[in-house]
Amino acid sequence: MKTFHYASIAEITASVRSKKLSPVDIVNAHLNRIEAMRPKLNAFVHIDADGARAQARRAENAVHSGAALGPLHGVPITIKSCIDVAGWSCPAGSLLRKDYAAPSDAPLVARLREAGAILLGNTNTPEFLMAYETDNLVSGKTSNPWDLSRSAGGSSGGEAAAIASGCSAGGVGSDGGGSIRVPAHFCGICGLKPTPGRIPATGHFPAGVGAFAWIGVVGPMARTIADVRTLFEVMAGPDPGDARSAPVPICKINDAQLRGLRVGLLESDALGLVDAETDGALQRAANDLAAQGFIVEPLRLQGLERAIELWWFFFGPAIAHLFQRSIAGREEKLSAIFYEYLQLAEAPVTLDDLLDACANRDVIRATILRQMGDVPILLSPVCTTTAFRHGEGTWRPGAKQCYRDTMRFSQWLNLAGFPGVSVPVSVSAEGLPIGIQVIGRPFEEELVLAVAERIENGRGPWQSPPI
Repeated sequence: MKTFHYASIAEITASVRSKKLSPVDIVNAHLNRIEAMRPKLNAFVHIDADGARAQARRAENAVHSGAALGPLHGVPITIKSCIDVAGWSCPAGSLLRKDYAAPSDAPLVARLREAGAILLGNTNTPEFLMAYETDNLVSGKTSNPWDLSRSAGGSSGGEAAAIASGCSAGGVGSDGGGSIRVPAHFCGICGLKPTPGRIPATGHFPAGVGAFAWIGVVGPMARTIADVRTLFEVMAGPDPGDARSAPVPICKINDAQLRGLRVGLLESDALGLVDAETDGALQRAANDLAAQGFIVEPLRLQGLERAIELWWFFFGPAIAHLFQRSIAGREEKLSAIFYEYLQLAEAPVTLDDLLDACANRDVIRATILRQMGDVPILLSPVCTTTAFRHGEGTWRPGAKQCYRDTMRFSQWLNLAGFPGVSVPVSVSAEGLPIGIQVIGRPFEEELVLAVAERIENGRGPWQSPPI
């Protein structure tokens, strides 16, 4: 097997079950990797080395005693630091939450533990998750393992950097406008934004309640689609704490279901222009699928301009309005990029505005679904370019890396509630990974993952960063 820290979940579990590898050795190897990478990447907020070793010893005893083993037995994973893990600091990148310690595990964390996963620690985010660069006043900035001068993305940037650099085998991020998919694209790994309700967001901060439960979701991140699927199947399922959770059973996709499947190459003037290398990666993925028997053809979606406008209404003025109550009088403790977001997002929100936006969201979602009636999968970029340099990302209009321009390919899915996965396809001339987004209809994550895996198969083995 390859070096411990780049082994897949399947390789780790097979080696543990066959007693070729000890969970203790696997965890120690990952903890050593974390210590080696920490000064370079700064991906972690909290590392529970003693707890991880204790979990590993229990996992090893279970193997030797012949106990039933779960699908993640002995697998070291990480969790984004906005998701509750009992006893851990979960600050979500803010000085205003630096003393918060979770009283109990979020349901998805409990499910991962029950499946045998070993939790190593939690990972860095921008303040309150409201940026596409991971930097804050609590933990500082997280760097990209492909180029330390570049951002790992946000808001799940610490998670993406940790997984890409071999500090964990996989983990959990969250996504309100590309926050799983963009860091996955920047760092050269895979990340799934599921349909709201497929994986419970209970125990996440900010809470996914009300109309905003449409926008934010939690989802798995890993180096391969197979590993993302394994994590997804463990975490999926309803929970009473998530009002949108739905009892949708896991289904298996076979080759017959993929044969001749129609795939739309997404076109829309609303999403902006991508750089040549990103477009080349998209065409490569499309050609790979066509060569495998998929019917790949352009599909121009109507309604995405309005979808982007509505996404910003919820993510911008509406959420900024909610934050105002908790930060009032404590503005001096806010990071520069969060304060920039607030300044640009602040706008009066009336009850009529909110009701109209909720109704229009449903109309736009239906409009897009009708256009995908016989084209269940779309291919698109994740964003317009590769990872930007530290400090270049901004909410300011007119800037080269303005998030409201560069991230539109990801943002509209959160408004519509569609699943999407980022899968790495190629590497740019500057040595930066380029991911492509596979998009599906609500509650069809399994089909999305199956198509993404076909792209992955056409690409070849996963490529590790040069760090």
